Amino acid sequence: MTVITHDKCPLCKSSAIKKRFACVDEFATGEQFDIFECTACGLAFTQNVPDEKEIDRYYESPTYISHSNTSKGFVNRVYHIVRRIMLQKKARKVEMLTGLKNGRLLDYGAGTGHFARLMETRGWSVTAIEKNGKARELAHKEFGFEMLPVEALSTIKDKELDVVTMWHVMEHIQEPDRMWDELHRILGDKGIAIIAVPNSASYDALKYKEHWAAYDVPRHLWHFTPSTIAQWGKKHGFVLDGQYTMPFDGFYISMLSEQYKGSRLHTIRGFWSGFKGWLLQCSSSSASSSIIYVFRKRR
Repeated sequence: MTVITHDKCPLCKSSAIKKRFACVDEFATGEQFDIFECTACGLAFTQNVPDEKEIDRYYESPTYISHSNTSKGFVNRVYHIVRRIMLQKKARKVEMLTGLKNGRLLDYGAGTGHFARLMETRGWSVTAIEKNGKARELAHKEFGFEMLPVEALSTIKDKELDVVTMWHVMEHIQEPDRMWDELHRILGDKGIAIIAVPNSASYDALKYKEHWAAYDVPRHLWHFTPSTIAQWGKKHGFVLDGQYTMPFDGFYISMLSEQYKGSRLHTIRGFWSGFKGWLLQCSSSSASSSIIYVFRKRR
């Protein structure tokens, strides 16, 4: 298997990197992967990950929830309930942040198309891009909605879009510098990028350490904090204009993390941990398990 090994920080290019700990792929293979961190800029990343050609097999499971509609198990049922609530909140957030009731939107990494389809029904001109072919098929089967493969990104015209959304996608991108450059190219001068990612400085990440479910190795390549994602955006001509909590993610991730630890009563323990994280994020969004970041082009 061909793997990607970083001898320098992918963000700041410092050689001051070190191993933080090892995580197990609890979801699919049981393989172990190391989490490294840069002591210069603070970025954490997964080391020795499979390359683009090899990594697809780590997503090949009927229970991978972003590429399926499975509701097997209590935690997945919770996920679907939360998704229905959050879809409407996300739509309202986009309209509030853009000041538009309709516009040109790209949902990149659209999964099974639920958000893209919702925005279309609200009057937006929507392009949806998804790497996984099975997820694209599901979207077409359920909604009659045509989603495009990732190669379509290069066909979008310069400054064509009002908003790009990436809901839990940037952490999967193997070439983030290229992705940031494309975001800058396709967004209009007043356009915004809305990027939601797990927060590796959150209450639950610090509590569960190597058992934190949102490390999700090797599928999650980058483990952002508010500081490191702001640095990466700045590197490519963006300014961080705001950040918002995702209040339910901490419950879901904490329940999974307790399950990965092998805890008895993991659902109850996870819910309690999620509740404590929710209380903390009420006073500071930086404690949130996942954060929605809003980036605008630097003027």
